[in-house]
Amino acid sequence: MKYILALDQGTTSSRGIVFDERGAICGVAQKEFRQHFPQSGWVEHDAEEIWQTQLETARQAIKNARVAARHIAAIGITNQRETTVVWERSTGRPIANAIVWQDRRTAPVTERLKRDGVEAHVSRITGLVLDPYFSATKIAWILDHVPGARARAEKGELAAGTVDTWLLWKLTGGAVHATDVTNASRTSLMNLRAQAWDPELLKLFDVPASVLPEIRACDATFGVAPAELFGAEVPIRAMVGDQQAALFGQLCTRPGMAKNTFGTGCFMLMQVGEQAVDSRNHLLSTMAWKRGDAAATYAIEGSVFVGGSAIQWLRDGLGIIRSAPDVNALASSVPDADGVMMVPAFTGLGAPHWDPTARGVIVGISRGTKAAHIARATLEGIAHQVADLMQAMTADAGKALDVLRVDGGASASDMLMQMQADLLGVPVERPKVVESTAQGAAFMAGLAVGVWSDPSQIEHIRRIDRTFAPVWSADRRSAARAQWQRAIERSRRWDEGKAGT
Repeated sequence: MKYILALDQGTTSSRGIVFDERGAICGVAQKEFRQHFPQSGWVEHDAEEIWQTQLETARQAIKNARVAARHIAAIGITNQRETTVVWERSTGRPIANAIVWQDRRTAPVTERLKRDGVEAHVSRITGLVLDPYFSATKIAWILDHVPGARARAEKGELAAGTVDTWLLWKLTGGAVHATDVTNASRTSLMNLRAQAWDPELLKLFDVPASVLPEIRACDATFGVAPAELFGAEVPIRAMVGDQQAALFGQLCTRPGMAKNTFGTGCFMLMQVGEQAVDSRNHLLSTMAWKRGDAAATYAIEGSVFVGGSAIQWLRDGLGIIRSAPDVNALASSVPDADGVMMVPAFTGLGAPHWDPTARGVIVGISRGTKAAHIARATLEGIAHQVADLMQAMTADAGKALDVLRVDGGASASDMLMQMQADLLGVPVERPKVVESTAQGAAFMAGLAVGVWSDPSQIEHIRRIDRTFAPVWSADRRSAARAQWQRAIERSRRWDEGKAGT
């Protein structure tokens, strides 16, 4: 039996998962790390803590799987995208906390660029909108706000990258500074069709080429983790951003297939084939994956900034649940939300609204409102945001989806999945293995080293846990969606003039 170690580095936790050649999970370990909120709209991580928790969980997963490291055929890395790290090449030490994808501090920069009239041009090259979400403005911010950083970058003393690049650097002891096409496509610095850093964009965003990693295919040879890390040398044979990894893990191998991941945020991707599709409905055109010398595969994507983390806020912020799964019992203790609606725009609104000044709101509160109503409204708010994505995506595709494949931690909630099916009006299909992100990275790495010969060989691995069929009438769905639009308008432009200050 051959095994693959997936490093699944997420926004709130790091996980190590060992898969066997049947795609089954043999060992898993997870550890949360601290979230830092220095100012309103700012979100940071300690990159060293990311590395230490990832290393610890990888070792623990191997131990839990009771597998010798010499039987690990390859490592596949998947990661939170856009989160940006800058570090010293000589020491490997970060020069500042990582700026997280949720962070909005560079909103004034992207707003200025919009006023300069360059957004349409940037979008044509990158497939992305101008938004603080992406990495380019984060790199520039660190270089401009850490004393001496920009001068050091120009001298070649600093390296920058997204979390995949940071983990690869640490895994190889600084021997490899590389990224893959999926993560590079999320920086606002890569030409989407050429799959290369674009000199014009580097100048526009004021990012020196000297700090950037080499761009490679998702299944490239990325280096070797030395024996002192895991007990034997293990080749690193896949890197893919978390949402593209989930698309691959869900085996959305044909154009028109789509998945939504319910993680910290919610991320819907539709595979569109070998030609990039320019969205007309404020979605993103992005890489799906690239394997070897084959043509790249593209996707369109919609991203919700706050999904499962809204449930985390009920636990840590309001204190109305003790653990995330408790939200289901609390929400189901009332028949409906009693008119309460919750828009979890804690760090602005992503697709298709793209409003960095939006903030979270709870509306419809009365004297009879209970914690259970807020819990239920929070689940509904997550599902409504996903419905916004699908509405835009199907308009771009020109046809309705037959089924939405789902994964991620919050997809374990039967209540949320039924809400989702009702609001979408299409079946929601949940696999038995909801760790599609890690599984996608494992599939990619396993294909690279011959554990599987081609994707068709692993089609039989996917098993369905449950399909949630919609039960709402069209009228009820329409009324709920109209009410949601009223609520979301109240969240928009709330922090206008303050974002990034």
